[in-house]
Amino acid sequence: MLRQRLLTSLRLRGGSGTGTSRWTSPGHEERPKGYLFNQTPLAPGESRKWEDWELPCYITSFLTIVILGVGLNAKPDLTIETWAHDKALERLRLEDAAAAANAVAVADDSDE
Repeated sequence: MLRQRLLTSLRLRGGSGTGTSRWTSPGHEERPKGYLFNQTPLAPGESRKWEDWELPCYITSFLTIVILGVGLNAKPDLTIETWAHDKALERLRLEDAAAAANAVAVADDSDE
């Protein structure tokens, strides 16, 4: 029953029984003006006045990008791969030191 009601409402444009809705109505203008956001272009040589929200928004966006860029580049590398790599290098250094100590011990024993 629910499926039938949904399917019939989807077949109609706008989804309501009348066929029109606020989302699919033709609008109040005869045809679109063709300008971005329906704003008429400024006269030549005239500059656009900034709205009150624009400067704080641009400053905040810029500072956010800078803070994230610096902060994310300065964060420590805490991945498991880096930890494992450091541990492997530490073990290799210990093995090399032990091998060098054994070589010195064997050389000392052969001299005697």
